Amino acid sequence: MAEFIKIYPDKPSESAIAKVVKVLKEGGLVIYPTDTVYGLGCDITNTKALERISRIKGVKLEKANFSFICHDLSNLSDYVKQIDTATFKILKRALPGPYTFILPGSTNLPKEFKKKTTVGIRVPDNSIALEMVRQLGNPIVSTSIHDEDDVIEYTTDPELIFEKWQNLVDIVIDGGYGDNTASTIIDLSGHEPLVIREGKGDLDIL
Repeated sequence: MAEFIKIYPDKPSESAIAKVVKVLKEGGLVIYPTDTVYGLGCDITNTKALERISRIKGVKLEKANFSFICHDLSNLSDYVKQIDTATFKILKRALPGPYTFILPGSTNLPKEFKKKTTVGIRVPDNSIALEMVRQLGNPIVSTSIHDEDDVIEYTTDPELIFEKWQNLVDIVIDGGYGDNTASTIIDLSGHEPLVIREGKGDLDIL
């Protein structure tokens, strides 16, 4: 059964985050807050954890469209081909923020994602998520927590999330109520920015 950990976003406890990071490093799955909806994440370098997330989502790992949660833009060069100045300016304006950017993947992608030509990159404006990634030392692979309810697309209450997910994951972080609007997805892998999904992020950044 998962552990339910309260972490305050205005001043995340380093020891609480360290506990979460230890679980991630051991291949655990963590539900955590972002600047949009709650996410389900694992360590990008842990194959077993990646397979667990894929099973939960009911997709084949090599076909899954997970986001990479990074601490800042310095992580990008690890997984993304060199980007031009115009693209970099958009990223700089938007991040950290409620956006997922589709970028051309590099040859350094973990073996599970080698067949992918593009990757979705997130730098959420949420201190808990960013501190997790910073302490972990590499990105978290993440996917949004959907609700089966036809009316509500995303569960915002961490206690309800815990009730539903406690037997599937290792930690659920209570970082306060989540948002119920997902990130704006913008494809920057082509010649022109292409808006795939309009979500919480404003399009003024383009």
